[in-house]
Amino acid sequence: MIEVRNLAKSFAARVEGRRAQVTAVSDVSFDAPDGAITALLGPNGAGKTTTMRIVGTLVAADAGLAKVGGIDARTEPRAVRAQLGMLSDARGLYARLTARENIAYYADLRGVPKPEFEQRLKALADLLDMGALLGRRTEGFSTGERMKVALARALIHDPQHLMLDEPTNGLDVLSTRALRRLLGHLR
Repeated sequence: MIEVRNLAKSFAARVEGRRAQVTAVSDVSFDAPDGAITALLGPNGAGKTTTMRIVGTLVAADAGLAKVGGIDARTEPRAVRAQLGMLSDARGLYARLTARENIAYYADLRGVPKPEFEQRLKALADLLDMGALLGRRTEGFSTGERMKVALARALIHDPQHLMLDEPTNGLDVLSTRALRRLLGHLR
């Protein structure tokens, strides 16, 4: 389960030419139980991405608590990252690398042994229907193709929890349906 209690985060920013503190997240609490799909809904600027980045240990909260599988994101970030697969709105693929190389890089960062990597990559390529993409450089990939690689990268270490930030952004109807089927399968 992912547990969030009373999260708060502010950032320094320029407002009307002056430095000011801007509140991104204020007193956010929720539970995301295992085996369920939980959505954070709200308008642009509501703090959804910042909340996900706090849970994912990419940003430190000013106040509050975030736990993943009972592990505190602030005190044990590496253990939390081991349990999470994250797909942010910035896909972050290396354009000069092939899809396989992009995924292998993240598998290596996550400590996935080579034999397991090959098995997991084959399973993900089948699941995401991306076998034909593996040998191609990601430069020039469509939005849907980039999404498939980013999803495989987020799933390659077989995480207990998956966090997606606006996963259907820029996808066509067929790719959106395929993503929904995948999420149902993973759930």
